[in-house]
Amino acid sequence: MPNDLPDESSVSFEGTEEFRLLRMLHNIGATKPEKSLSIHEISEWTETEASEIDTELQKLAEQGFVQSMEADGTTKYHVTLSGMRKVLSMYS
Repeated sequence: MPNDLPDESSVSFEGTEEFRLLRMLHNIGATKPEKSLSIHEISEWTETEASEIDTELQKLAEQGFVQSMEADGTTKYHVTLSGMRKVLSMYS
C-alpha cells in the first residue's frame, strides 16, 4: 500500500514563518532581480517587523530559496527558481 502522506521535511518547512514569507514573496511577484524588494518593502507587504523579515530572509537565502542583490545602495531580495519550485510543490 503506497504512502500518500506528505514528506515530513516538507510538512515541517511549510508550516514555518520562512515558508509563509517565501509564499508571500512569490505571490507578490518578487521572482526575478528586477522585481526584488527591500526589507522595508517586504515588511509593508507582509505587515511584519523588519527585524523578523531579516532573520527569515537569511534562513531562506541559506537554503537557496531567495537571493539578495544590491540596487541603489539597498539590499533587495527575490525568490530563486528553487524557491519558486518549493512554493509550487505545495500545490502538487
